[in-house]
Amino acid sequence: MSEVSFLGLGELLWDCFPDRRLPGGAPANVAFHAQQLGLSAATVTRVGCDSLGDEICEFLKSQGLCLDLVQRDPIHGTGTVTVEPASTATKYTFKPDSAWDFLEATPSLLTAMKSAKAVCFGTLAQRCPVSRAAIQTCLAAASPDCLIVYDVNLRPPFYDREWIEQSLQEACIVKLNDDEVKILAPMLGASASDNAGFARWLCSQYDLELVCITRGGDGCLLVNPQEIIDVPGISIKVVDTVGAGDSFTAALIQTRLAGWPLDRAAKFANRVGALVASHAGAMPVLATELAALRREFQ
Repeated sequence: MSEVSFLGLGELLWDCFPDRRLPGGAPANVAFHAQQLGLSAATVTRVGCDSLGDEICEFLKSQGLCLDLVQRDPIHGTGTVTVEPASTATKYTFKPDSAWDFLEATPSLLTAMKSAKAVCFGTLAQRCPVSRAAIQTCLAAASPDCLIVYDVNLRPPFYDREWIEQSLQEACIVKLNDDEVKILAPMLGASASDNAGFARWLCSQYDLELVCITRGGDGCLLVNPQEIIDVPGISIKVVDTVGAGDSFTAALIQTRLAGWPLDRAAKFANRVGALVASHAGAMPVLATELAALRREFQ
């Protein structure tokens, strides 16, 4: 396969809304937006040998993503999730025993991991012991210089303290939202009274370079051992928040690889997340708009 700089490691699936079906899956969303932001990206996942798998692969291919690391499963079908938007919290119902639950750490995948400049993975794809073991094997194969980003992305009931702590230990950067802070802080026994304090505690406890907390319409908070960057929200007409956090993660990765100052990276990622939230679906095609936004910040 051709060398790619970024790998989105985990689930690729169809987001099934009440009125439409759109491609999604957090690590795949990050890879999609990373590609739109100028990185060479690949989705590392597994889909079924079915029409849903064919269709979602064709979409990613049309957007320039490398499909060499998309495994095809002859037994398990392509994943789907029913998304039910609500005023309080969106409800997600995931199809059990989906192809992405059975990801394999193949020799070609481990070779790709060794050369990747950045990798993003999450918690959901670790719900099955098979994929969890494969993900951990992949992370162990990454170069010491690889930027490993753990997008916590909790989807009840598919998380466990043991998986989360192992993931935190593997990561350089951790990204989560303010609702996930409320779950993780007591779970991990953190001694902190606010988001910034929890982020500082995570950095110290797990030797992290950076912790990013997104807050929806209230912006984001980026914390490392030396500084705290607090970026306010942007007033937009929200169409769909699914995938906005993933685009934030993609922008953060792109700017970190490019060596941007942290405050500029935070403001840019915040703008990218707002742009995606103003469009439908987790993977809106916005390469032109994102290129213009990058020029504005460079």
